[in-house]
Amino acid sequence: VTRACQFLGHSRQAWYQYNTRCNKRQEHHAQVLDFVARTRCRQPRIGTRKLHYLLNMQADKTLNIGRDRLFNLLGEYRLLVPVKRAYHKTTNSHHRFYRHPNLLKPGPEQVTALEPEQVWVADITYLPLRSGTAYLSLVTDACSRKIVGYHVGENLQTENVVKAFRQALRRRKTTGPLVHHSDRGLQYCSVLYQSVHERNGITCSMTDGYDCYQNALAERINGILKNEFL
Repeated sequence: VTRACQFLGHSRQAWYQYNTRCNKRQEHHAQVLDFVARTRCRQPRIGTRKLHYLLNMQADKTLNIGRDRLFNLLGEYRLLVPVKRAYHKTTNSHHRFYRHPNLLKPGPEQVTALEPEQVWVADITYLPLRSGTAYLSLVTDACSRKIVGYHVGENLQTENVVKAFRQALRRRKTTGPLVHHSDRGLQYCSVLYQSVHERNGITCSMTDGYDCYQNALAERINGILKNEFL
């Protein structure tokens, strides 16, 4: 070691310090990878950004790691989760039914969810199965981010979407004003779905275009379910 250090122009102390740092880095990486493996046993497709958040929230601060460094580490071991690019159309907004205005759109009359059960957002997403495709209807509370109603059906019939809405209503604990926000799809504009609104005194809000960001929370919940749990 002494002759090698002399040849390279470094001291023995510098070499041993470098070797110690390398060993500590490898040990740290092993601990991080073990945490990732244990976490993905429960959530196989959890992404790197959420893993970074969970690592830095641990009581054991030795697991702390920078975001870019975590990306590089998982990339080195081929543990980055590929993004699913499949697309299934679930919204048909070309129909004769009335489309309600967007009450969540920024403006002087914008409705904001400050407490649970003030605003619900609804959407439909597909679930890939070995035997085909199923469709999941969701109703999510905009304040608590809790899924308050859901139903899985074999098709996009309005009855399946109504079942998720009715489940949410059965679980409702308050009687204050409630806004239901969704896209302008046929199911949400239908007479059957709107009749549930009227019977329960619920105000209806809908996106006013084809911009998915106008129903961003519902879309986000869909993405989490499909990309991290399926």
